[in-house]
Amino acid sequence: MVNLDAPSILPALGLIAATLVEFSAVSMNPGFDIRSLADQAQSLPTHSWEYGTAAQALLELYNPELSVFGASPFPVPTVAPDDIRALSYAASTIRLGKGYSALAAGNGAAGDPASLGVSAVMLGKTNSTFAKAAKDTWDGLWNDVPRFKNGAISHRANVPELWADFMYMAPPFLAYYAADKEDLEGLQDAVEQCRLYRQVLQPNVTGQYKGIWMHIIGPQSQDTELWATGNAWAAAGMSRVLATVMKASFISNLAWKQQAITDLTSYIKEIVDGVMKTSMDDKLLRNYLSDMESSGHGFGEISGSSLLAATVYRMAVLQPQAFGSKYVTWAEGIRGTLSGKDADGNPHITRTGIATPAVNPLAWKDTKPFTKGSPEGQAFVVLMYAAWRDCVKANVCDPLPATEVGEVHASKRAHHARRHFSHKH
Repeated sequence: MVNLDAPSILPALGLIAATLVEFSAVSMNPGFDIRSLADQAQSLPTHSWEYGTAAQALLELYNPELSVFGASPFPVPTVAPDDIRALSYAASTIRLGKGYSALAAGNGAAGDPASLGVSAVMLGKTNSTFAKAAKDTWDGLWNDVPRFKNGAISHRANVPELWADFMYMAPPFLAYYAADKEDLEGLQDAVEQCRLYRQVLQPNVTGQYKGIWMHIIGPQSQDTELWATGNAWAAAGMSRVLATVMKASFISNLAWKQQAITDLTSYIKEIVDGVMKTSMDDKLLRNYLSDMESSGHGFGEISGSSLLAATVYRMAVLQPQAFGSKYVTWAEGIRGTLSGKDADGNPHITRTGIATPAVNPLAWKDTKPFTKGSPEGQAFVVLMYAAWRDCVKANVCDPLPATEVGEVHASKRAHHARRHFSHKH
């Protein structure tokens, strides 16, 4: 008889459980190798916002039940960080500082360190150091960072400057922290930051580009053009705030909750509707949406494209009455493009898991497509896969492998979506 003692069994059981979690996470076929792509998303980051975005992507990929898109994310559960790939990764990348930079010491941006805030809140359930860092980040953003003239928190620490990027970094953390503390006023303030950013970054225009946000307004780095990735940061960030509001069961002011849901859904839809009307380049969104020159800033790229597709998949589940079949079909087109080859016959996802072509993540006006692996771009494609997988599991999206997504199957997807939405609503 074999002597099976507990100390020898438990590690084996843990390994089996981890293997099953990973298999379930990547069990669907998006048309490319999601494992190698996720590995690159984890290994490439070197900046705070890249670490935070990668941690969020790993959480949504491997532990979707813990993200705000899960069925019951609140109250925030106590979990063993070593068992959660996203949390062990975040813990290894956080460089403790003070105030708004408590999660990324020495960072020049006020908003970027907050991208690690959700991870810090979760880690804080078992580690008081991370709990304090999350609180310091919260306090620093509200109390120490400059404000724009309308009250919006600056993305930069030294001048009041609003970046669309901020919307994925800070408001989702502020909302999550408030929901964890059951702080209604804090949650209301987080939603208000979304409104204030929209007030400044969304130009008052009509026509083709209505609803699309400018990139940066401020004295140092102003960029009034329509950057695809900036709009993706904004829409995706607001979808996380929306999910937080929808899932936070402690909210007693139901009238405010419904209005917040309506407003956030509208803000996201404005961006997506505007983006969907723009001209594409090689079936991807242009880096700068109004630049028609593929040799200039208007080349098609994977970063903005994949994160906006991820946002559409999430919204199709969260708010199906607003994001119906035409939106899902559009996102499927992006996924199908990424599973195939570019105009030169090169795969958009290489054998080593690099997604190409991307915008240069540190020089968004670079006219040369970035092909060495964008840290944030890798995470965006992971987020797209996770959102699509969860959309399929919610019986909203079609589980077709992306190799079958194309013009031949467009009518099939549209028919499937129409049947679903007419049956459900």
